[in-house]
Amino acid sequence: MQSIFQKLNRYFCVKWQLAVLDLNSGRWIISSSNKNIPYLKAENANGRHILLQPALSISPYYMMVDDLSITTIHLHHKYSDGAWKPGRMAVETSPENYQVWIHSNRSLPLDEKRHWLKKLCNDPGADPNNRWGRCPGFRNRKEKHRDSKNGYPMAKLIWIDWKYQADIPQYKSCHTARTNRIVPLSPQLLKGEVCLNKFISRSDYEKGDESKTDFSYALALARRNYPQSNIRNRLLTERTNWKSHNGIHKKDAYITRTIEKAIAIVQNS
Repeated sequence: MQSIFQKLNRYFCVKWQLAVLDLNSGRWIISSSNKNIPYLKAENANGRHILLQPALSISPYYMMVDDLSITTIHLHHKYSDGAWKPGRMAVETSPENYQVWIHSNRSLPLDEKRHWLKKLCNDPGADPNNRWGRCPGFRNRKEKHRDSKNGYPMAKLIWIDWKYQADIPQYKSCHTARTNRIVPLSPQLLKGEVCLNKFISRSDYEKGDESKTDFSYALALARRNYPQSNIRNRLLTERTNWKSHNGIHKKDAYITRTIEKAIAIVQNS
Protein backbone atom coordinates (compact mmCIF):
# COMPACT_ATOMS: atom_id res chain seq x y z
CA MET A 1 0.00 0.00 0.00
CA GLN A 2 2.88 2.38 0.75
CA SER A 3 4.13 1.81 -2.79
CA ILE A 4 0.75 2.89 -4.17
CA PHE A 5 0.73 5.98 -1.94
CA GLN A 6 4.22 6.86 -3.17
CA LYS A 7 3.02 6.72 -6.79
CA LEU A 8 -0.06 8.80 -5.96
CA ASN A 9 2.19 11.37 -4.27
CA ARG A 10 4.14 11.75 -7.49
CA TYR A 11 1.05 11.93 -9.67
CA PHE A 12 -0.70 14.54 -7.53
CA CYS A 13 2.51 16.44 -6.67
CA VAL A 14 2.12 15.45 -2.98
CA LYS A 15 -1.11 17.48 -2.88
CA TRP A 16 -3.98 15.04 -2.51
CA GLN A 17 -6.38 13.83 0.15
CA LEU A 18 -8.44 10.79 1.04
CA ALA A 19 -11.95 10.36 2.36
CA VAL A 20 -13.87 7.63 4.11
CA LEU A 21 -17.43 7.29 2.81
CA ASP A 22 -20.15 5.69 4.89
CA LEU A 23 -23.42 5.55 2.95
CA ASN A 24 -25.36 6.16 6.17
CA SER A 25 -23.10 8.54 8.12
CA GLY A 26 -21.57 10.57 5.28
CA ARG A 27 -17.99 11.33 4.26
CA TRP A 28 -15.02 12.55 6.27
CA ILE A 29 -11.63 13.65 4.96
CA ILE A 30 -8.35 11.96 5.94
CA SER A 31 -4.81 13.09 5.13
CA SER A 32 -2.79 11.01 2.67
CA SER A 33 -0.09 10.17 5.21
CA ASN A 34 1.19 6.58 5.32
CA LYS A 35 0.41 6.49 9.04
CA ASN A 36 -3.31 6.49 8.19
CA ILE A 37 -3.12 3.31 6.08
CA PRO A 38 -4.06 0.92 8.96
CA TYR A 39 -7.05 3.10 9.85
CA LEU A 40 -8.19 3.24 6.23
CA LYS A 41 -7.85 -0.54 5.85
CA ALA A 42 -9.95 -1.05 8.96
CA GLU A 43 -12.66 1.31 7.75
CA ASN A 44 -12.68 -0.41 4.37
CA ALA A 45 -12.98 -3.83 6.03
CA ASN A 46 -16.00 -2.48 7.94
CA GLY A 47 -17.83 -1.75 4.72
CA ARG A 48 -16.82 1.84 4.02
CA HIS A 49 -15.47 3.23 0.77
CA ILE A 50 -12.02 4.85 0.46
CA LEU A 51 -11.87 7.74 -2.00
CA LEU A 52 -9.26 10.21 -3.22
CA GLN A 53 -9.01 13.57 -4.97
CA PRO A 54 -6.35 16.22 -5.67
CA ALA A 55 -6.11 19.11 -3.21
CA LEU A 56 -8.20 22.18 -3.98
CA SER A 57 -5.13 24.21 -4.96
CA ILE A 58 -4.29 21.89 -7.88
CA SER A 59 -7.72 20.45 -8.72
CA PRO A 60 -8.13 22.68 -11.83
CA TYR A 61 -5.27 20.70 -13.40
CA TYR A 62 -6.97 17.32 -12.97
CA MET A 63 -10.19 15.76 -14.16
CA MET A 64 -11.54 12.26 -13.72
CA VAL A 65 -13.46 10.28 -16.33
CA ASP A 66 -15.79 7.80 -14.66
CA ASP A 67 -17.49 4.51 -15.55
CA LEU A 68 -15.37 3.50 -18.55
CA SER A 69 -15.03 0.21 -20.39
CA ILE A 70 -11.72 -1.08 -21.73
CA THR A 71 -12.99 -0.28 -25.23
CA THR A 72 -13.50 3.39 -24.32
CA ILE A 73 -10.05 3.50 -22.74
CA HIS A 74 -8.45 2.26 -25.97
CA LEU A 75 -10.46 4.81 -27.93
CA HIS A 76 -9.67 7.92 -25.88
CA HIS A 77 -6.70 7.23 -23.62
CA LYS A 78 -4.34 5.05 -25.66
CA TYR A 79 -2.60 5.38 -28.99
CA SER A 80 -3.18 2.94 -31.82
CA ASP A 81 -0.05 0.99 -30.79
CA GLY A 82 -1.48 0.46 -27.29
CA ALA A 83 0.73 3.00 -25.48
CA TRP A 84 -0.98 5.26 -22.96
CA LYS A 85 -1.45 8.92 -23.73
CA PRO A 86 0.35 11.38 -21.41
CA GLY A 87 -0.81 12.29 -17.92
CA ARG A 88 -3.15 9.37 -17.32
CA MET A 89 -3.84 7.39 -14.18
CA ALA A 90 -6.17 4.41 -14.64
CA VAL A 91 -7.91 2.56 -11.82
CA GLU A 92 -9.95 -0.60 -12.33
CA THR A 93 -12.66 0.05 -9.74
CA SER A 94 -14.46 -3.25 -10.34
CA PRO A 95 -14.00 -5.99 -12.94
CA GLU A 96 -13.94 -4.39 -16.43
CA ASN A 97 -14.98 -0.97 -15.10
CA TYR A 98 -12.52 1.91 -14.90
CA GLN A 99 -11.85 5.46 -13.80
CA VAL A 100 -9.19 7.50 -15.62
CA TRP A 101 -7.63 10.64 -14.17
CA ILE A 102 -6.09 13.16 -16.57
CA HIS A 103 -3.36 15.55 -15.45
CA SER A 104 -3.57 18.65 -17.66
CA ASN A 105 -0.65 20.99 -18.31
CA ARG A 106 -2.99 23.98 -17.89
CA SER A 107 -5.80 24.97 -15.57
CA LEU A 108 -9.28 23.87 -16.68
CA PRO A 109 -12.42 25.74 -15.54
CA LEU A 110 -15.41 23.59 -14.62
CA ASP A 111 -17.37 24.44 -17.78
CA GLU A 112 -14.46 23.28 -19.92
CA LYS A 113 -14.07 20.10 -17.89
CA ARG A 114 -17.76 19.35 -18.45
CA HIS A 115 -17.29 19.86 -22.20
CA TRP A 116 -14.35 17.46 -22.45
CA LEU A 117 -15.82 14.87 -20.08
CA LYS A 118 -18.90 14.65 -22.26
CA LYS A 119 -16.64 14.06 -25.29
CA LEU A 120 -14.76 11.35 -23.34
CA CYS A 121 -17.95 9.39 -22.56
CA ASN A 122 -17.93 10.21 -18.86
CA ASP A 123 -20.78 8.99 -16.65
CA PRO A 124 -23.44 11.70 -17.26
CA GLY A 125 -24.19 11.88 -13.53
CA ALA A 126 -20.55 12.44 -12.53
CA ASP A 127 -20.02 16.21 -12.42
CA PRO A 128 -16.38 17.38 -12.09
CA ASN A 129 -17.16 19.81 -9.26
CA ASN A 130 -15.49 18.44 -6.10
CA ARG A 131 -15.20 15.03 -7.75
CA TRP A 132 -13.83 12.07 -5.82
CA GLY A 133 -12.42 8.88 -7.32
CA ARG A 134 -11.91 5.44 -5.86
CA CYS A 135 -8.51 4.91 -4.24
CA PRO A 136 -6.55 1.93 -5.59
CA GLY A 137 -5.46 -0.67 -3.07
CA PHE A 138 -8.80 -0.75 -1.25
CA ARG A 139 -11.90 -2.83 -1.92
CA ASN A 140 -15.00 -1.59 -3.71
CA ARG A 141 -17.65 -2.16 -1.06
CA LYS A 142 -20.68 -1.60 -3.28
CA GLU A 143 -23.16 -4.34 -2.47
CA LYS A 144 -23.69 -5.21 -6.13
CA HIS A 145 -20.05 -6.32 -6.36
CA ARG A 146 -20.19 -8.80 -3.47
CA ASP A 147 -19.32 -12.29 -4.69
CA SER A 148 -20.57 -15.72 -3.61
CA LYS A 149 -17.91 -15.85 -0.87
CA ASN A 150 -18.92 -12.43 0.52
CA GLY A 151 -15.79 -10.88 -0.96
CA TYR A 152 -15.42 -7.55 -2.77
CA PRO A 153 -13.17 -6.61 -5.70
CA MET A 154 -9.95 -4.72 -5.09
CA ALA A 155 -9.58 -1.36 -6.87
CA LYS A 156 -6.41 -1.84 -8.92
CA LEU A 157 -3.91 0.73 -10.17
CA ILE A 158 -3.59 -0.21 -13.84
CA TRP A 159 -1.44 2.67 -15.09
CA ILE A 160 0.03 5.92 -13.76
CA ASP A 161 2.10 8.57 -15.54
CA TRP A 162 3.53 11.30 -13.30
CA LYS A 163 6.26 12.30 -15.79
CA TYR A 164 4.11 13.98 -18.46
CA GLN A 165 0.89 15.98 -18.60
CA ALA A 166 -1.91 15.98 -21.15
CA ASP A 167 -1.94 18.87 -23.60
CA ILE A 168 -5.67 19.56 -23.78
CA PRO A 169 -6.80 21.83 -26.65
CA GLN A 170 -8.38 25.14 -25.79
CA TYR A 171 -12.14 24.79 -25.97
CA LYS A 172 -13.16 26.63 -29.14
CA SER A 173 -16.02 28.73 -27.89
CA CYS A 174 -17.06 32.33 -27.49
CA HIS A 175 -18.56 34.04 -24.48
CA THR A 176 -21.30 36.55 -25.01
CA ALA A 177 -20.76 39.56 -22.76
CA ARG A 178 -24.48 40.27 -22.30
CA THR A 179 -25.58 36.75 -21.35
CA ASN A 180 -22.29 35.09 -20.29
CA ARG A 181 -23.43 31.97 -22.14
CA ILE A 182 -21.24 29.75 -24.29
CA VAL A 183 -22.08 29.82 -27.98
CA PRO A 184 -20.56 27.92 -30.95
CA LEU A 185 -17.51 29.42 -32.62
CA SER A 186 -18.55 31.30 -35.75
CA PRO A 187 -16.52 32.97 -38.54
CA GLN A 188 -18.70 36.02 -38.07
CA LEU A 189 -18.39 37.22 -34.47
CA LEU A 190 -21.42 39.01 -33.11
CA LYS A 191 -20.94 42.30 -31.34
CA GLY A 192 -20.10 41.85 -27.66
CA GLU A 193 -18.45 38.40 -28.02
CA VAL A 194 -14.85 37.55 -27.25
CA CYS A 195 -13.14 34.45 -28.66
CA LEU A 196 -10.20 32.46 -27.40
CA ASN A 197 -7.01 32.67 -29.45
CA LYS A 198 -6.88 30.42 -32.50
CA PHE A 199 -5.75 26.91 -31.59
CA ILE A 200 -3.24 25.29 -33.94
CA SER A 201 -3.01 21.58 -34.46
CA ARG A 202 -0.73 19.13 -36.24
CA SER A 203 -3.21 18.80 -39.10
CA ASP A 204 -2.60 22.48 -39.96
CA TYR A 205 0.98 21.55 -40.95
CA GLU A 206 0.33 18.39 -42.94
CA LYS A 207 3.15 17.77 -45.47
CA GLY A 208 2.22 14.32 -46.71
CA ASP A 209 5.12 12.87 -44.72
CA GLU A 210 4.93 12.06 -41.00
CA SER A 211 8.42 13.33 -40.12
CA LYS A 212 8.11 16.52 -42.15
CA THR A 213 4.71 17.20 -40.59
CA ASP A 214 6.11 16.64 -37.09
CA PHE A 215 9.00 19.02 -37.70
CA SER A 216 6.82 21.72 -39.26
CA TYR A 217 4.41 21.51 -36.34
CA ALA A 218 7.20 21.49 -33.73
CA LEU A 219 8.74 24.54 -35.39
CA ALA A 220 5.42 26.41 -35.30
CA LEU A 221 5.00 25.63 -31.60
CA ALA A 222 8.58 26.61 -30.80
CA ARG A 223 8.07 29.96 -32.53
CA ARG A 224 5.08 30.50 -30.23
CA ASN A 225 7.33 29.89 -27.20
CA TYR A 226 5.69 26.61 -26.18
CA PRO A 227 7.75 24.70 -23.58
CA GLN A 228 9.48 21.53 -24.75
CA SER A 229 7.19 19.38 -22.58
CA ASN A 230 4.11 20.85 -24.30
CA ILE A 231 5.56 20.30 -27.77
CA ARG A 232 6.38 16.70 -26.85
CA ASN A 233 2.88 16.07 -25.51
CA ARG A 234 1.28 17.51 -28.62
CA LEU A 235 3.35 15.39 -30.97
CA LEU A 236 2.60 12.27 -28.94
CA THR A 237 -1.10 13.05 -28.71
CA GLU A 238 -1.84 14.25 -32.24
CA ARG A 239 0.20 11.85 -34.37
CA THR A 240 -1.57 8.52 -34.77
CA ASN A 241 0.77 6.53 -37.05
CA TRP A 242 3.98 5.48 -35.30
CA LYS A 243 4.87 2.45 -37.43
CA SER A 244 8.24 3.94 -38.39
CA HIS A 245 9.18 4.47 -34.72
CA ASN A 246 8.11 1.31 -32.91
CA GLY A 247 9.07 1.13 -29.26
CA ILE A 248 9.03 3.70 -26.49
CA HIS A 249 12.78 4.46 -26.63
CA LYS A 250 12.88 4.93 -30.40
CA LYS A 251 9.82 7.18 -30.28
CA ASP A 252 11.24 9.23 -27.40
CA ALA A 253 14.60 9.70 -29.10
CA TYR A 254 12.94 10.73 -32.37
CA ILE A 255 10.72 13.32 -30.68
CA THR A 256 13.68 14.72 -28.74
CA ARG A 257 15.69 15.18 -31.97
CA THR A 258 12.75 16.83 -33.71
CA ILE A 259 12.12 19.30 -30.89
CA GLU A 260 15.80 20.16 -30.40
CA LYS A 261 16.21 20.83 -34.12
CA ALA A 262 13.13 23.07 -34.20
CA ILE A 263 14.24 25.05 -31.13
CA ALA A 264 17.74 25.48 -32.52
CA ILE A 265 16.35 27.03 -35.71
CA VAL A 266 14.16 29.43 -33.72
CA GLN A 267 17.03 30.48 -31.44
CA ASN A 268 19.38 31.10 -34.38
CA SER A 269 16.89 32.93 -36.58
